[in-house]
Amino acid sequence: MTEVAETESVRTPDEPDAPEVLKLAAEFPEASREQWRELVAGVLRKSGAIDEAFDGLPESKLVTRTYDGLEIQPLYTAEDTVEETGFPGLPPFVRSARPEGSVTTGWDVRARYARRDAKVTNTAILADLEGGVSSIWLRAGAGGVPVAELADALNEVYVDLAPVTLDAGEEYEAAATALFEIFAEREIPASAVTAILGADPIGLTARTGTAHPLAPAARLAARVAKSHPKVRTIVADGLPFHEAGGSDAQELGAAIAAGVAYLRALTEAGLDVDTAAGQLEFRLAATADQFLTIAKFRAARRLWARVTEVSGGEAAGMRQHAVTSPAMLTQRDPWVNMLRTTVACFGAGVGGADAITVLPFDAAIGQPDAFSARIARNTHAVLLEESKLAGVIDPAGGSWYVENLTDELAKAAWREFTAIEAAGGIEAELASGALAGRLAETWEKRSKRIATRRDPITGVSEFPNLTEKAVVRDPVGDLPGGGLPRHRYAEAFEALRDRADAHPGRPRVFLATLGPVAAHTARASFAANLFQAGGIEAVNPGATEDIVAEFRASGTKIACLCGSDTSYAEEAASVAKALKEAGATSVLLAGKPGDYPDITDYLFTGCDALEVLTGTLNELGVQ
Repeated sequence: MTEVAETESVRTPDEPDAPEVLKLAAEFPEASREQWRELVAGVLRKSGAIDEAFDGLPESKLVTRTYDGLEIQPLYTAEDTVEETGFPGLPPFVRSARPEGSVTTGWDVRARYARRDAKVTNTAILADLEGGVSSIWLRAGAGGVPVAELADALNEVYVDLAPVTLDAGEEYEAAATALFEIFAEREIPASAVTAILGADPIGLTARTGTAHPLAPAARLAARVAKSHPKVRTIVADGLPFHEAGGSDAQELGAAIAAGVAYLRALTEAGLDVDTAAGQLEFRLAATADQFLTIAKFRAARRLWARVTEVSGGEAAGMRQHAVTSPAMLTQRDPWVNMLRTTVACFGAGVGGADAITVLPFDAAIGQPDAFSARIARNTHAVLLEESKLAGVIDPAGGSWYVENLTDELAKAAWREFTAIEAAGGIEAELASGALAGRLAETWEKRSKRIATRRDPITGVSEFPNLTEKAVVRDPVGDLPGGGLPRHRYAEAFEALRDRADAHPGRPRVFLATLGPVAAHTARASFAANLFQAGGIEAVNPGATEDIVAEFRASGTKIACLCGSDTSYAEEAASVAKALKEAGATSVLLAGKPGDYPDITDYLFTGCDALEVLTGTLNELGVQ
């Protein structure tokens, strides 16, 4: 009998071939966390982040924290695995609300329309539908198409193929009636009608500060559920909480609390829990933080499945409408918004949103034109058709980082939700101002990070362009106000730019460069970038033999020293004194300030850029 080595296997002729095991890293030496830590520590020592005496974990210096206090680690491994997230289409629906995901159809490409002119709106809708949009988000009533002209706005639109989502504010019942009349006139059977009526009294309360009852919306939903089984009546909108400055967990917690309030109202109107849940769609913001966006939509489905389960129904998949964040859009250098909305759309698509609205890059300025609308819909086309992003169900699933972030965000949002419920529910929290207070606290934290440029805004607080040509658009209709504020992250810096642009002549600051070019280039670039973020031109003569003469010729009265630490120690005090004698009212310093008594103000990394820029504009007499 032939001897067989222990490393080989014995197989009879009837046995199938054993599957080959593929080891992806078999040719590489196995790496350990300790080896990684040693490499990280070496880099941190070279950068000065730690010294030789540091005895902690080096990765602790690389941890970042979200506005919900979640710690983002620099490395995730199998040790960070969380509990099983299930399968697509099954509770808790983390991986998808449907078994097939969006593989066969892609997500619903939903475009927003908010013009008063019905004919102009109709032209825009038809162009978008021809260009790839699959559903319509239409503002009606105040700030949009008059309800009486809804049929004109939807003229020649096949509403049985391109579903309509209404956004009619207080006029949601009248708008719903008008929409049903259109269906009837076109002889579309009630059983085939697909639409979202957009009733959202809680969102309206949040926007206006005036309480709006839930009962009328619930009664409408009860009637619609009987006659039109594919129509959803109510939207639980998280955007008011997002735009007020809220964190991801605060937005999710408030949206889930709104969903629970609607469930109660709907069941009181006679619907069972499962039917009531089927009347809801949730609207959530998608931001340029792609991983938090992915985690948000996955976590939201898990939360809603738990709510419907404990409410006495079957765990239900959440119907999600993602909207690229209005808060992240800028008015200055708006072209960068194309990148922001692309990343946000990517995150929402990977996160499993059912419908996605990409706001046009000029949405923060006014009404979109044909070009910006085309770019918005083509963003979907690139991701869906060219990148095949919907071709895989939950492509981020299984990532240790994404699964961990989803779990942590879900827990943080659940804490926010339960806090709202313990205080009497979302309506009570809005009435008392408690929720507004928590959102304001988060906005204050966010504002400080934006002001110090730790949360940079490309084209605004970083790499601004003083010579950019203003993008002009038709104004947007009046939006409801009086309740939670609407913030944009760039608003404070853009307000400074507006001040500077309105001033006769461009405000200027002189950069007094010390030492050779190699010694001052980095700090001169840093200072110029910061001043431009406030609409202030930085006059940089480069290396010069007579700084004082150049300063006098610049026509400004503020100077900023830019050089190396060595040149500061050798020259800063004397140059600052000479500049003061030449008429400088303030001398700033780019870099970490030392003991220079002749320099009255300092400009350095980590400072409050808004504070420095505001003070500079004030001193230059810019109103």
